[in-house]
Amino acid sequence: MAARFVVSTVLVGLVSVSAAAGPAPAPPAPSGGAQPAAAAPGTPAPPEVVAELQQALAHAVDRFERMDAEGVLASVSDRYRTGPLTKPALRQQLLALFATYDALHARVRIDGVRMIDGRAWVTSTGEVTGRLRWLGTPMTVLAWTREPEVAWREAGRWRLIGDQQP
Repeated sequence: MAARFVVSTVLVGLVSVSAAAGPAPAPPAPSGGAQPAAAAPGTPAPPEVVAELQQALAHAVDRFERMDAEGVLASVSDRYRTGPLTKPALRQQLLALFATYDALHARVRIDGVRMIDGRAWVTSTGEVTGRLRWLGTPMTVLAWTREPEVAWREAGRWRLIGDQQP
């Protein structure tokens, strides 16, 4: 999970960004009289918020592909925490990725954005590919499907804050 987070965090929507402002489609109701799932929490994000998040993601992807750790981390709050993963740990993981690969590319699609208490709960799907340094071998570094991430406005911009804020 840590690797996925580094990239999805850092990539709060890397490269080819396409977004849906509404919630993800609900799964079909189970047969046999079972109760349907409860509605998703929060409200769909306004289109302006989704557009702002797409811009933030595109910028983070650009910085990631340029292997600019500080540029990527500018999209992450100093208060960031998901499980044991903090912003300093993200920095170390980014530096390790940049040392291992001589080229990295990310594609991230924002699947949905819901607003809960002023925070944007972003669900994304994506893939990071890279070329191993010295060997030139291309490979998939990381792939994820419909993984959540949380962002909030901080100092006038959207930043990732993780999922465990006190």
